[in-house]
Order: sequence, then C-alpha cells, then structure tokens
Amino acid sequence: MERAELAGWLRLSLTPGIGDGAARKLLAAFGLPEGIFAQGNAALRQVVSTAQAEALQQPPHGLQASIDLAWQWLQTADAGGVTRRLVTLGDAGYPASLLEMADPPLMLYVLGAADFDLTQLQNSIAVVGSRNPTPQGATNARSFARALGDAGLPVISGLALGVDGAAHQGALDAAGDAPRLATVAVVGTGLDRVYPARHRDLAHRITLQGLIVSELPLGTPPLTQNFPKRNRLIAGLARGTLVVEAALASGSLITARLTSEQGKEVFAIPGSIHSPQSRGCHALIRQGAKLVESVADILEELPPLRTSVAANVTPSNGHAANDTSAPEDPLLDALGFEPVSLDALSARTGWSAAALQAKMLELELDGHISRLPGGLFQRMAST
Repeated sequence: MERAELAGWLRLSLTPGIGDGAARKLLAAFGLPEGIFAQGNAALRQVVSTAQAEALQQPPHGLQASIDLAWQWLQTADAGGVTRRLVTLGDAGYPASLLEMADPPLMLYVLGAADFDLTQLQNSIAVVGSRNPTPQGATNARSFARALGDAGLPVISGLALGVDGAAHQGALDAAGDAPRLATVAVVGTGLDRVYPARHRDLAHRITLQGLIVSELPLGTPPLTQNFPKRNRLIAGLARGTLVVEAALASGSLITARLTSEQGKEVFAIPGSIHSPQSRGCHALIRQGAKLVESVADILEELPPLRTSVAANVTPSNGHAANDTSAPEDPLLDALGFEPVSLDALSARTGWSAAALQAKMLELELDGHISRLPGGLFQRMAST
C-alpha cells in the first residue's frame, strides 16, 4: 500500500461523524477514498447528510500523526517472516465472510506470518468463553482447539484471559512446527499493543503460526465499548462458534448471538448445573445451540469437512466427557466431575480428613484433580 492510499483510507475512517455505514455509501458512489475527497460539497450531500459532507471537507484533527504512525508500523520489519498489513474493503484479500455482515469494517490491521491471509478462514471455528473458567473449562478449551487443529481447522478467538488463551494454545499445540495457519486472534485494541499484557508471549507465538487482527487504529487502548465490536468480527470470520463456558451476562453470548444471526452454527459444551460458568452454555442449548461432547459433534454439522477430517478425530481427541484414560480409583469415582468439598467426600467415602488430604494431594500432583477456591476439588478430564 502506498502512503497516499493509506492517507485516504485513514482520513475516511477518522473523519468525525462518518461511520462505517456512511463510508460504504461514499465508496459505492465515488470509488476509492481519493475519489470521495475530490468531490465538492453538493455532490457529497447527494450521498450523506449536510453535516457529514462538511466534515469531509476538512482533514480530521491528528490525521497526519495517525498517517505517520501507521506508515511507520507498516514499514517495520519483523523477524521470522512476520509481516504487517492493512487490508481495506476494496482489497482482494478482504475476507468474503465479512462482506456478508451488515457492518463490515473499512480496514483491518493484520500482523502475522507472511504465508497466511484472511481468505484462508473459510473452514475456521471460533472458540470462546469465560475469562475465569473452571479448571475443566480451561482444559476443554485447549483440548477442543487442539482437536480442531488436528482436523485441519484454524481456531479463531479473542486473545483474552481464560478460554481464549487456552484455545489459542491448543491450536498452536496441534500445529507443532507445521507451516500452516493455526489460529487467529481478533483483538479489541490497536495492534501496536498487547492486551492483556501477560499474553505477550502467546501473541508472539501466534504471529509466527497465525494472525492477529484488529479493525481499530494503532494506539487504541483496551476500551470496554470496543470488545463487542471485536466479537462481531470473531463471529463474522468463523464458520461456526463453540462456546466452552460462559456466565449468563457474557461477551461470549454476544458472539454466539451474532454467529446465529449470520446463519452459522453455534455449539456449546454443557457443564455442572451448579456452576455459574455453565449457565450461559445451557441457555444457548435451550435456544437451539448444538450440545457437543467431542469435536466429531462439530464436524458432523459441517458436511463438506466431515469426510476429509473424520479420520483425524479419536475418542481422546477433543472430548469434554468423562476421563476414560485415568487409572481406576474409587476416590475419583466418588469425586465425580463437579466441584466438591473434603467434607462431602468424607461423607461419600467414609475416609478420614487426614487420609483424604494425603490422597487428594497425590491425585493433584498426578494431574487427575484440581484444587479450586473455597476448599473445593474438581476431577480433570483427559486431554
């Protein structure tokens, strides 16, 4: 992209009062941004309001600084074949699935491996969920994402703490050293910053075997109002959305709703009836989302993929159900798969508190259980 072209797109996107809808009308009427800014006020008023036409006559405040920042960002060289791109609504590399949305973004900032682009996401699956998942929820997110990756499907998520991070990690686990598009992170900040900061290393791994995408200008901080916008892009890019865990008031449910509104499949993993983090998934299932226990349940809803990838899916590859590989143990049987206290276990088993403490520590060290806040324990399913 030449600097003059960049300047035109940035001016259009940053002009006050010109949202994406008005910008698309202008592009349809006058072609590329330079054509828009060559028009007089009268011509512009045939397409947009008088106030919007007047705003277009003046470069927005801070435009030159934004152009300089974006140009410098695009020109910065990264190691390992990582490239920086700005994909506009008129580019051949703009993902067709976003064009089917009611409000496709004008521009997408893209950071990642040079061999990958957003047109390779036709068969991708979004994996989303709670920022504070249960240990089992985090395990499910990672194992399902890995199984999707093993089946050859890129995984899309939002780089947030919890389920998002686990999903990206699972997709990267599946890719190993293979040169393929493993995962895409759609973020709610400018691409010159990483949020949350603790995912800096994860973000770097994604740029080597995937892409990080944002529609927001460089320098944009993590503002609350930008994350629902981010969620609509996750839904728009993916072929379907898997919700791993979610409370009833959750951004993941926004992503699921947008997925459904776009005529795509929504999948949900059920959980304990006592867990607040399962209630969002249960609500989705009641509303028609498909209950899934394994990746095979997802693939059977995507017929063109089912035949080609079914051979890669095994019973231990992306299951949320019971742990069939753990050694038989009467205490694990008594524990079940819901959070439980030592007192409850003692009542179930008749063991003393001291004996239970010793055995639970052994199982925890072996990775069969996890210690939760509040003195609770939960059995872990195999990955």
